[in-house]
Amino acid sequence: MRRAEPISANLRGMSTPKPAAPAIIQQQADLRARLPFSDTQDFEDAQRGLIAPLAGPTTADDGRVVWDDGTYDFLEGDASDTVNPSLWRQSRLVATAGLFEVTDGIYQVRGQDLSNISFVEGDTGVIVIDPLISAETAAASLALYREHRGDRPVVAVIYTHCHVDHFGGVKGVTSQEDVDAGTVRIVAPEGFLEPAIAENVYAGTAMGRRAGYMYGAALARGPQGGVGAGLGQTTSTGTVTLIEPTESVARTGDELTIDGVRIVFQLAPGTEAPAEMLFYFPDRKALCAAEDATHNLHNLLTLRGAVVRDPHVWSKYLTETIDLWGGDVEVVFASHHWPTWGNERVVEFLGLQRDLYAYLHDQTLRMLNQGLVGPEIAETIQLPPALENAWHARGYYGSVSHNVKAIYQRYMGWFDGNPAHLWEHPPVEKAKRYVDFMGGADAVVEKARPAFESGDYRWVAEVLNHVVFAQPDHAGARELLADTYEQLGYGSENGTWRDFFLSGATELRDGAFGTPTQTASADIVGALTPAMLFDSLAIQIDGPRAWDESFTIDVVLTDVDERYRLRLANGALTYSAVPQRGDADVTITTTKRGLPAVALGGGLTPEKLAASGTEITGDVSVLHTLAGLLSPGDPDFAIVTP
Repeated sequence: MRRAEPISANLRGMSTPKPAAPAIIQQQADLRARLPFSDTQDFEDAQRGLIAPLAGPTTADDGRVVWDDGTYDFLEGDASDTVNPSLWRQSRLVATAGLFEVTDGIYQVRGQDLSNISFVEGDTGVIVIDPLISAETAAASLALYREHRGDRPVVAVIYTHCHVDHFGGVKGVTSQEDVDAGTVRIVAPEGFLEPAIAENVYAGTAMGRRAGYMYGAALARGPQGGVGAGLGQTTSTGTVTLIEPTESVARTGDELTIDGVRIVFQLAPGTEAPAEMLFYFPDRKALCAAEDATHNLHNLLTLRGAVVRDPHVWSKYLTETIDLWGGDVEVVFASHHWPTWGNERVVEFLGLQRDLYAYLHDQTLRMLNQGLVGPEIAETIQLPPALENAWHARGYYGSVSHNVKAIYQRYMGWFDGNPAHLWEHPPVEKAKRYVDFMGGADAVVEKARPAFESGDYRWVAEVLNHVVFAQPDHAGARELLADTYEQLGYGSENGTWRDFFLSGATELRDGAFGTPTQTASADIVGALTPAMLFDSLAIQIDGPRAWDESFTIDVVLTDVDERYRLRLANGALTYSAVPQRGDADVTITTTKRGLPAVALGGGLTPEKLAASGTEITGDVSVLHTLAGLLSPGDPDFAIVTP
């Protein structure tokens, strides 16, 4: 396991940002001349319908600030040379925050988190769409809405899809008690729950650590630091919650009437999320596009890590959206960014978004069938002028470069067919050999300096990364590599690329910052199904230490009349719900809702299980053995160092 440690004191003192280098200054000037900066329609749309600005920073009960859009107040005027001017433009738009009217009876609070929260007024109450990441930011948004629109009760919450920034704040707008009492409905696309939970538990530790890089969690706000992630500014750091859906939308064309509001749904699974839906308000001619049509090129493979998304079906679903409602729709709003108004503009927007994903998919397939591999396609592909010059098709969050590599990966996997890449050395061993071949660490650093001065930062990053992995305490290599990442960040149009590069520079200079935001909260863990819980335990088993262990555990859930047999053998923990012969070594009797909260986070010991009211019979030493075999993820693992 590669664990990131704070760097030694003799390497500190380098955390002051450097200015933009001449090559980056020239790149920014070239981009200003090439892109249509005279088009200000987005600024008009982002300000349209503003009712009130945000009330200020949002704090948790302990006084900790979990969100403050005011830290982006520096985003005024022209871009600094240390920020790509196109990203600066996007960040100014995304940081435009407050309560906005979308159309009659539909409102949004934007700039209160990474995502938007929307409010749809019914006969007596209000429907909430996508309640942000944190309960605190969602509650602040609801308070702002009520301050200007009255104290309407929440009658329903709609989750457009299964990513945490679209459900995590639900307990800021309603409660489990109100949902259980039937006064609040929770509506989600079919298949919502499992990916919503699994993404934050199965690979949650690794994703969370990388998300700290992706959203610039440790970066100071400012022209030389965090300016925004393109899709939104960054993530809030409050309490992540979850209330399970009370009803699911199963097919396109399903219609619900909630508090007098008619809603027609379109399922779009496998697009931006495994479970996702768009929906239309026919009486208001308003379309909620979820996250399938936003004001940027989205990710097909997010840099924090995920399953590769399917641009082919994504484009087909947007065609279906146009076919369903393109003749009638007057406004489209989404879970990020600002709305687009007017039938002609809405259809053009949806059509260009559709063509963007279709083009990337089809051209990547064309070129891979001609023998090009992912990096070659990424370097070769060009967007047609209509897409290149459409601001909402720019790569602020997903980039053309990493999206086409993702498409290649989706179809062809990690191996590019070159035998030299079939059995490469792991990073550290490879780095040692490269550095030795190139004459030693000092020689590599000295050879890299002219490349840095010439602006060939991609090459400098590649060769100095080998030095740092071979000799992590080499001060000259760390310093020059940090400077290199910094310049790459300054030049990045993609917000998450900028954050990754600048976060890498930060950790090289100041040491690891860990994982600032933890999404595997009590609510997420508590919603695990028994099968998902057992899977989450299985992936924590230290296989080699478990080779010689063998035992069985029965889990009896009294409130749902279910029984499971867990079996550890050959280093693998497996389970079955089919009745088994004979008695297990130990039996745990509890409830479905009570099981997850005590079984993770060190809770799978006889003492903690018994303290929670769980009944244990049989050989309790088996539970001690199982607990001792668990090897949970490390939220501080190394990224830019070995």
